[in-house]
Amino acid sequence: MLRPYPLSAVRIEAAALAEDKKRCRKIGPCGVGKQALYLNSYFLDRRYYIPFSAVDRVYKRIAMSKGGFSGKGIFATLAYLVVVFDGGREKAFQFKYEAQIDELLAVVRETYPDIPCVSAAAEKRIEEARIRRETERKNRPPMSEPAKKTVRALNRAIDYLQQRPELAEHLSSAAKRRRNYQCTSGSYRWAAMAITLLGFAALVYGVLSFLRGGTFAIYFTLFGLAAIFTFAGFSVLPTARNNRTAVMENDARAQENMQRYLSAAINFPLPARYAHPAVLRRMQRVIEEGRAVTAEQALEVVKADLKALNADVEVSQEEYDEVVAIKPMFLNAEYQ
Repeated sequence: MLRPYPLSAVRIEAAALAEDKKRCRKIGPCGVGKQALYLNSYFLDRRYYIPFSAVDRVYKRIAMSKGGFSGKGIFATLAYLVVVFDGGREKAFQFKYEAQIDELLAVVRETYPDIPCVSAAAEKRIEEARIRRETERKNRPPMSEPAKKTVRALNRAIDYLQQRPELAEHLSSAAKRRRNYQCTSGSYRWAAMAITLLGFAALVYGVLSFLRGGTFAIYFTLFGLAAIFTFAGFSVLPTARNNRTAVMENDARAQENMQRYLSAAINFPLPARYAHPAVLRRMQRVIEEGRAVTAEQALEVVKADLKALNADVEVSQEEYDEVVAIKPMFLNAEYQ
């Protein structure tokens, strides 16, 4: 309902801005329109805007908590969308769900391919990694015929999965939800319940104080505390979708749907619980590096590589995205 506030020196005429915001693709607290990128404030969704003509770069930044890759912790991250605009100004916007940033960046890449969607440092690292891979590829001994045959089979498997990408996405997201739920202490949920009850109590007291003629400062403070407590509490409260039964059923349903789809494939090289293109690509790289020949051997090497990743291991953004997408599936299955 509020007109978004411009962050850049470039402005959009009011009528065109209203129409663009109305029709923008809403992704989490932000949005992608035809003329501008709509960004969130601390409390309000799509409160600001930056015209795409002023955007120099947009990318994801992750702050990871200790134990992010270990089997003992959860993938506890703080995800930010960073926008560079007006020739060097930079502003970060926090998202609750990292997947929403990935979706937004995918839309920007597709709609505005000239806008870089990685940081300048990451762009440099990606180019260095590409040159390094090319050098390594040239120096590798030639693959044997059985290895080439396996790589071709994995390519066919990737193509088959990409015909129904939503199945792999559901498999990954359901596995992450299950992992996060299982690794979240039950005491947090009790604390969330207590905070939420405090929020409602503060809200009721604020209303009563207002009706009895309390000062502006009193009810303003109480309403503010009620909002903060309530919204903070709802993030981990058990709901119809956020409880053990629902989370486990969602994961089982994702695996069942994938298994049903794979039943039509001949000799698919992965069990349904691991059927994700990122797993297949990692298996291909293992074979190309000469560390395995068959799909079975490659899968075991991939498992060992994932087990070795922990909070002390530094990886590229590309590998981080892969690991976050697939490691929960292996953790949930205990690498079986």
